[in-house]
Amino acid sequence: MTLEDFTEFTDEGDGGGDAAGSPGDGDAADGDGEGPRAAAGRDGGRAASPGGDADGPRDDRDGAAGDAFAAYDVEPAGEDTGLGVVSVSQGLRVAEEAEETTLRAFVTTGNREAVRLGKYLLIPYPDGERLFCRITGLEYAQEFRSDDATEIHARRQMRRDDFAERDYKFMAELEPMSVVYGEGDEMKRRMTDRVPKPGAVVEEASDDAEIKTGLKIPEDGVFLGHLSVGGEKVRTAAEPPTVDYRVTDDYTDGDPLAFRHTLVAGGTGSGKTHASKNVLRQYLDSDRTYPTGDGRESRMAVVQFDPQDEYAQMHDDNPDLDDDFARRLDREGIAHGGHDDTVALVPRVANATYPGEGHRAERVEFTIPFSLARDMPWLVAGSGLNDNQYPALLTLLNRFFADYGDSGTYGQFLSYLDDPALKEQLDESGRVHEATFDAVKRRVRAVPGGVFDQDAKPITELDHTLVRPGGLSVVPTYHLPTSRQKEIVVLAVAGLLVDDKLSNDPDSDRIEETPLLVGMDEAHNFLADADNVQARKVVQKFTEAAKQGRKERLGLFLITQDPQDVAESVFKQVNTKVVLNLGDEDAISSVNIPSNLAGKVPYMEKGQMVVYSPDNSEPVELIGLSKCVTRHGD
Repeated sequence: MTLEDFTEFTDEGDGGGDAAGSPGDGDAADGDGEGPRAAAGRDGGRAASPGGDADGPRDDRDGAAGDAFAAYDVEPAGEDTGLGVVSVSQGLRVAEEAEETTLRAFVTTGNREAVRLGKYLLIPYPDGERLFCRITGLEYAQEFRSDDATEIHARRQMRRDDFAERDYKFMAELEPMSVVYGEGDEMKRRMTDRVPKPGAVVEEASDDAEIKTGLKIPEDGVFLGHLSVGGEKVRTAAEPPTVDYRVTDDYTDGDPLAFRHTLVAGGTGSGKTHASKNVLRQYLDSDRTYPTGDGRESRMAVVQFDPQDEYAQMHDDNPDLDDDFARRLDREGIAHGGHDDTVALVPRVANATYPGEGHRAERVEFTIPFSLARDMPWLVAGSGLNDNQYPALLTLLNRFFADYGDSGTYGQFLSYLDDPALKEQLDESGRVHEATFDAVKRRVRAVPGGVFDQDAKPITELDHTLVRPGGLSVVPTYHLPTSRQKEIVVLAVAGLLVDDKLSNDPDSDRIEETPLLVGMDEAHNFLADADNVQARKVVQKFTEAAKQGRKERLGLFLITQDPQDVAESVFKQVNTKVVLNLGDEDAISSVNIPSNLAGKVPYMEKGQMVVYSPDNSEPVELIGLSKCVTRHGD
């Protein structure tokens, strides 16, 4: 018999009625509590006499009419704290191997509705240290040795409007994550190395510092979102009550994660562009600087390739961002507002016009000079050259630029290939077989016209516009007629940036010296594995860029709805993965996030995300800002 027995029956009756122990529906044998004890419970500890009320005379067998049972206060002393207590009923063990750990808590009846999978909890040790853990399983177990799979039990439950929580144990299975200790700014964490005491009170983690310490979330850095569990923000006793999640952005504990690369993956309508804009705006904050090779501090430059003409909107304020929301952002140190230093660098292509109606950013046109093909021959290789034909293309390009210099144009190169004497000479010398020559010529002529050498300034002469400390350069491509034209423009400009970053003798000191983040939307279209020599060369270049990024202050910010199509060699270099809603199983498995979070991905609402950044924190679930910090959409 427990306190809950009395409490429950007190709520059910009014103290009068059936004789104690009388048969029928109220029979104690039915387990419904309608017996002498129940009668006593209904009347606050006084038993009702047969056929009379609780204040009437006692039974003649007791020999003292008019005497009543003494009333006792059954209210519990003190006040309950926490959600429950550590249980040893099924073992209590922490071990180095997760599958050998057994840590469970009994959750009291009043707290059961508030408990959810993934919730973060704290268990105190006697010396003041705390075990930080999370709920990984919830289970109802039988409280008594009885069979509830019977006709009688089922029909009784079918006649009831409520559920008797006291008849069952509610158990939470816990995963130890770390031991936290210290106070305030001195709080630290270490791996789990102690087992908590049986019966220790289990409490919901509600202190901002303890939660961040337990999850290894940096106090400062680039803001991504607010910590959440099951789509609801984690609340604390602090002001503001939310827990902000940030990624490391200084050299105190290693390299800034911007230079160790980020992947944002999400399906259509998941909010990945909204989230990406909010993150990029943080990198452009005027207070954010990085050390350069010569000892100076410099702001980061961002170059964003934009297939849908959305990122140039970052120049403008968001009209839906009201004063109250802006003040909240200020309190949390989140940069917001349009970024004035935004330039739309528009590729000029024949028979294509860029309307640019969705923003007020400055526009600067540029063209791709054919001279870039000297170092990036895959720009004119198409997709059909094999391993024998690619060296032939290199030979032809080298001979052409030796004769024409960097001023040689794509049109001149086509005319150059039409020279029968050149074909005969190379064939007779054994350098390029005539059939190979013809194959290369066909592939080069298949390159879409109107991309190279148009009536605009070459991108090679716009390095100070393309890369500006603290500036955002957006390269829109949605106005280009063909996917091949878009591919040439993106790979040419991105290749130019990577080459100058990695070269010991760069053409542009501005590019080489400035911390740089290269954002590539629809990255799967440009960095995909493919069975041809051109794709392998492109992937090889960006793989090397990713490997050398931390040293050269070059970061890749890849955005895609098909992460499974991004080349594995590039993908492996990405440290921070931001995963929004994805419905495709192959896409979800490719991002390689922990299984407990991967299962949530198909069900996440717009703006919900999972962040897996092993060098920054434990894997967590976040909710992004409900409003974009710059203009977004119509």
